[in-house]
Amino acid sequence: MTDQRSDSDPEVGEPEHAAVGLPAIYWSMKYAMNEMGPKRSLQTLSKMNHIDGFDCPSCAWPDPDRRKAAEFCENGAKAVAWEATRKRVDAAFFAEHSIADLLSHDDHWLEHQGRLTEPMHLPAGGTHYQPISWDAAFRLVADRMRGMASPDRAIFYTSGRASNEAAFLYQLLARRLGTNNLPDCSNMCHESSGTALTQTLGVGKGTVTYDDIAFESKLILIAGQNPGTNHPRMLTALEEAKQRGARIVAINPLPEAGLVRFRNPQTPRGISGVGTKIADEHLSVRLGGDQALFAGLNKVLVERGAIDTDFIERYTDGIAVAAEAWAALDWARIESISGITRAQIEALADDVIANDRVIVCWAMGLTQHKNSVPTIREIASFLLLRGNIGRPGAGAAPIRGHSNVQGDRTMGIWEKMPDAFLDALRDEFGFEPPREHGHDAVASVRAMRDGEADVFVALGGNFPVAISDTEVATEAMTRVGLTVGIQTKLNRSHLHTGREALILPCLGRTERDVTSAGAQFVTVEDSMSMVHSSRGRLLPGSPHLRSEVQIICGIADALFGSDDALDWRAMAEDYGLIRRHIAHVVPGFHAFDERVLHPGGFQLPNGARDSLKFDTETGKGRITTSPLETLEVPPGHLLLQTLRSHDQFNTTIYGYDDRYRGIKKGRNVVFVNPADITALGLNDGQQVDLVSIADDGRERRLPGLRVVSYSTTAGCAATYYPEANVLVPLDSVAAESNTPTSKSIVVRLEPA
Repeated sequence: MTDQRSDSDPEVGEPEHAAVGLPAIYWSMKYAMNEMGPKRSLQTLSKMNHIDGFDCPSCAWPDPDRRKAAEFCENGAKAVAWEATRKRVDAAFFAEHSIADLLSHDDHWLEHQGRLTEPMHLPAGGTHYQPISWDAAFRLVADRMRGMASPDRAIFYTSGRASNEAAFLYQLLARRLGTNNLPDCSNMCHESSGTALTQTLGVGKGTVTYDDIAFESKLILIAGQNPGTNHPRMLTALEEAKQRGARIVAINPLPEAGLVRFRNPQTPRGISGVGTKIADEHLSVRLGGDQALFAGLNKVLVERGAIDTDFIERYTDGIAVAAEAWAALDWARIESISGITRAQIEALADDVIANDRVIVCWAMGLTQHKNSVPTIREIASFLLLRGNIGRPGAGAAPIRGHSNVQGDRTMGIWEKMPDAFLDALRDEFGFEPPREHGHDAVASVRAMRDGEADVFVALGGNFPVAISDTEVATEAMTRVGLTVGIQTKLNRSHLHTGREALILPCLGRTERDVTSAGAQFVTVEDSMSMVHSSRGRLLPGSPHLRSEVQIICGIADALFGSDDALDWRAMAEDYGLIRRHIAHVVPGFHAFDERVLHPGGFQLPNGARDSLKFDTETGKGRITTSPLETLEVPPGHLLLQTLRSHDQFNTTIYGYDDRYRGIKKGRNVVFVNPADITALGLNDGQQVDLVSIADDGRERRLPGLRVVSYSTTAGCAATYYPEANVLVPLDSVAAESNTPTSKSIVVRLEPA
């Protein structure tokens, strides 16, 4: 595989101890001006996350009721500028650059070339992409799908940026074809959250609102999450919580600048550099040790009798069995696995007992371990023990990483949607959807690797780079007959292709979507289950671009024909028709087209949050615990996690700096505790290769990383995603959710 990292030797300085402030304004505007220029920057940033504007295409953080003039963060500004850039990748570009040439460049260079402008086709055996008309492209996809021996030889992948309307049509296309092969980026991020919360609370989503965090909570635990880089607008809500006296505890192997101090650039205190202290305490947990930490916390609460007995008796079950298991836990084992002392856990219990409104927020740091589902079930039990579900200022808050990843799942993008959804789909459209569960992301790679897939369609994203075991994934893509990418920018998924490939360029969030029926808008769902509209403002980047909705309908129309009972052409022109179908199929979307026009949109129902109704096996909230799990790390090895730099969003690399961690001009670094550097006989600044251990006996190697002495938990290390995905074996997944274990990789550091 081609090296995707910068070739430059990174500069390493001191990590920062505060986030945002004036530097964030400077870097936001510099990136925006370089990519968009003054006029486009004003047109986009002034409408971003506003009621009459468009939704940020990066993270899924909700919008407050009262919105500031600049309702965006640094990474949001970069995401918009990345999409609304004036640069173009057209037919002349592809004529100049062969696939072999493009593979020699890293991902930052590829995406920095500009917007895709017209449909392109890579013929079997071809060396260059060639222009193709939209009609010919749609016929090609339809012909290849009709030629499959089974509908289950098609795979429909979705990234989190697709709108509700596009996602609903996409799953409708797949199921009309006859398959449930609908992997998505949730499989790689919050699948563990959805699995655990569905089992314990009866809903696979969070149970809090923006106001719960900002205005109602008294204690907020932030575990395995770095808001300063991944959800920067969350810092405003945390600042509001702090200013009214809430206590915040950060639980993370690395200290992160955004959880130390926030310099709000829209307040005098922030501009002055003083800012607001965010976390009152930082617990440096061992990677994968959060299950043990919360189990120890639950043990203390039960032993002290500091539980809400009335709530437990009325709304939950399982307390007797769980309490017995907690009582039997050995403190030495809890401390060893978690990396947190008993005294620290007892002190955290004091905080919990002193505050009757507790929220637990988490992200990838909890969801990408072998024991992720038991860990999140343990958190659900922690919340249920003191009645912190269905109460203002209290609850579970899995913070989603991409703009509409939660909405995609709500719309049916899942390989195992329940029968109730499929029944509603049947009743609405008059065909029988397939019932057999399909492939998730990991299973899709296996299917392609084993020659069991003929067509792979990607609605957004950069699948072979985002998924684990990069070399296996990229090679698997080459075994597919046809790969289709519906994207806005060139990325590596267009280079690791099937025997033939199509690029179908689509409109971005920032762009106007006008059909024969007039101006259209789309909708998204944020992390707090708020559904709201999004309207692009810019002219399309090319006259040849089509919306995601129109591309999906174009494929469907070519595949099923104009006589199909589903009127794909009508839905392509009038998105209101799609929303009316959604209203008939998806619970909570009644009068969808009317309610979404209300300022701020509307919130979807949530039984656990709204009425303490739990759609679980027993009809109650499930208090559970599981045996503590830990990875055995041989002597001379470390436990590695992947993470983002501050200058990236998911697989999109905006630049080579990670200024909050003191890294400039490079990404080829590994963060290691200074005691571990000494114990391993290494030196700060030394070049090493990372080599992962796998049950399959295969050696996986990431070469040429600079050791950086860093304040991370002893025995733990960190390096950047997606480069380190090469180290994660495809079969190393979380139990029950099948999510890649990107936060718990056993590695050795070999001097280079």
